[in-house]
Amino acid sequence: MRKLIITAALTGAMQGKEANPAIPEQPDEIIEAAYDCYNAGASIIHIHARDKNGASIGDPAIFREINTGLRAKCPVIIQNTTGGVGLPLDQRISSLEAGPESASLNMGSVVFFIGKQKKESLFMNLRSEIEAFASKMIELDIKPELEVYNPSMFGEVDSIINKNLLKKPYYINCVMGVDGMGGYAGTTKNLMTMLSLMPEGAIFNVSGIGRYQMEMNVASMILGGNVRVGLEDNIYYRKGELAKSNAQLVERIVRLAKEIGREIATPEEARQILGIKPL
Repeated sequence: MRKLIITAALTGAMQGKEANPAIPEQPDEIIEAAYDCYNAGASIIHIHARDKNGASIGDPAIFREINTGLRAKCPVIIQNTTGGVGLPLDQRISSLEAGPESASLNMGSVVFFIGKQKKESLFMNLRSEIEAFASKMIELDIKPELEVYNPSMFGEVDSIINKNLLKKPYYINCVMGVDGMGGYAGTTKNLMTMLSLMPEGAIFNVSGIGRYQMEMNVASMILGGNVRVGLEDNIYYRKGELAKSNAQLVERIVRLAKEIGREIATPEEARQILGIKPL
């Protein structure tokens, strides 16, 4: 098996310190949390930006502040989001202006159910928009991480491959357990369905949302895939116990990986695996 690439998703767009005080929101908090995750074993840091009030924002100046500060501290692969529920398209794509090495590329639309009231929030990604993001990433030499929420989205993966908008090796993140329309329950059976649809030349990563995070992380490691952890996806360490930090979640994955014989990839090794040029 290849060495294990660990992505730490620190912040997200939909919940803040009211959900878990350890979620980093401002640039200095995000940089320190990312550095702790790097020291714990993460190779990729997935970044969302927040404004001064903690609301999700697509301001390239804030992304640039985070990216610059983080690069000064450590050599992790910086992966800016192009997501952000409720953000206009021009803000979402502007994160690419901040010079990340990688960026998320969402492969379809989802209706998220948010909070205890299950408020419906549409996260729209039209085919034309997906193609625009992919084209911009090719232009700027940014490695896409394709976010696939259910099996039907592999149709969009095939579409951009057929249009030469994606270069090998394809890096595909199976996002399992989203609560909403278009989500796909985070079971090992469902994950196997997703993996059966992977195109030739793909390297896969798995994100488990909420209570699905541990099962999906362990399943991916056993099957030779990579993992994403962090407070964006799951604010708990175990049932009823809030995680103390993003690094705490990374540390647990590193321990589990070592128990099953998966070595941890350094950022430079992760660049080699994913076809990202060295720093």
